[in-house]
Parts: sequence; structure tokens; C-alpha cells
Amino acid sequence: MGAPNYLPPAIKKARQKPGGSNAGKYRGVPSNEFAGPAGGAPAGTFPIDTAKHARAAIALAHNAPNPAAIKNKARRKLQRIKAGLQGA
Repeated sequence: MGAPNYLPPAIKKARQKPGGSNAGKYRGVPSNEFAGPAGGAPAGTFPIDTAKHARAAIALAHNAPNPAAIKNKARRKLQRIKAGLQGA
């Protein structure tokens, strides 16, 4: 896909929005494993696919337009992970 630092224009634009600094960084994570869109941040932000990512999303939610929504989604996911329902 070109040079190692190449970013598609849509990703560059998303990174300029509040909470979007890591947009496009987690390409291997399924789209339903992100809390960013729930909080008004661009798609592909605030991954919650692991307990570590979910905790980070909670800690960094203040960077998004609607931090409470990101925290809520990340907390729900964290509870499912702890209960052994990773894919739920």
C-alpha cells in the first residue's frame, strides 16, 4: 500500500477529529470491537477487544466528544471479558 507511513485520506481526516488520534492503528480488530463511535469519536478508535484495551478506553475517554458513552461501552465489554464471554 505504498510507503510505510502512508495513510488513506479518510484516516488522516479521522485523526484530526476529537478522540481520533489512533484511527486506523488497529486494523486487525473487528469494527464492533471499538467504543469510539458510541462516544462520537471516529470509527476505529478506542478498541475494546481485550481487557487491557477496554481499561485504556476508559482511561482515555476524556479525549472523545462523549466520554460517558465510551466508558459505558468499555465497562460493559470489560464485564463480559471478566465473565468469560469474550465474544459476547
